[in-house]
Amino acid sequence: MTRYAARYPKRAGRYALRLGSLAAALGVWQLLTSLNVDLWLRFSQFPTVADVARAFADRVTGDDYWTDLTDSLTRILTGFALAAVLGVAAGVLVARSRLAEDLLGPLVEVLRPIPAIALVPVAILLFPSNEQGIVFITCTAAFFPVLVSTRHAVRALTPVWEEAVRTMGGGRWRVLFSVVLPGALPGIFGGLSVGIGVSWICVISAEMISGQYGVGYRTWQDYTVVDYPGVFVGMVTIGLLGWLTSTAVELLGRRLTHWLPRTSYVPAGRAPRPAHGTAPAAPANAAPQEGPASQEGPTPQEGVPHEQLA
Repeated sequence: MTRYAARYPKRAGRYALRLGSLAAALGVWQLLTSLNVDLWLRFSQFPTVADVARAFADRVTGDDYWTDLTDSLTRILTGFALAAVLGVAAGVLVARSRLAEDLLGPLVEVLRPIPAIALVPVAILLFPSNEQGIVFITCTAAFFPVLVSTRHAVRALTPVWEEAVRTMGGGRWRVLFSVVLPGALPGIFGGLSVGIGVSWICVISAEMISGQYGVGYRTWQDYTVVDYPGVFVGMVTIGLLGWLTSTAVELLGRRLTHWLPRTSYVPAGRAPRPAHGTAPAAPANAAPQEGPASQEGPTPQEGVPHEQLA
């Protein structure tokens, strides 16, 4: 209980520091826009923080804001879920099968550099509705980061683990679910964290081009009618949604990989604090202390009674 009580002030201090940095950024924004500073960047064209806050309060009280929020979340979650399943399956298959690598590898490397937003014309021609096209773009954006991360994570596994399972009679599926997937989970969630961010970029862009409703669609409409506070409301909403979804993916990854050792940041030149109830470790460059035994001469041999040494 004492250890957690000692950690709580440090966590509170870190959260206060984060909130302070955000408040400082907002304060600088408010100062530059309210004073109409035009040095090189034209802050006089920007709305102030107070203007954006008032526009945000007006939007939240309306029904359109929540409709846009629901539509964007539905699209991003559907596309991201499909990308997670397909990306992990394809990554494991390519990493474990030479035939799959020969068949899918060249296709993946050719399609991977193409930006997902460039597939908007393809989605418009291919799918019967804009909704399905936006989900396709979102899925494509997250698919390749998940696939590549999974492929590298599976290939980096130690072969000894698989050999141990096979030695005890485990088959192909036992190796997959007992060795491959658990061992590759850290790399898989690294790809998922990248994929969710890329998905938000592409779904907002797709909504601006061909969407009906959604945060991206509403942000573009505000820009066309020169409602700049509304544009910043959309930007803030996108940032908050992206932060919440990426945090959810990270927390899920930590929960599923709870067996991994966790390291904490230790500043350079400072020794890590020992665990509760243990003696602090001596520095590496410290000279050995001379105790009574070293002053009296060599100690008796280990395992031999004192009487036999006389």
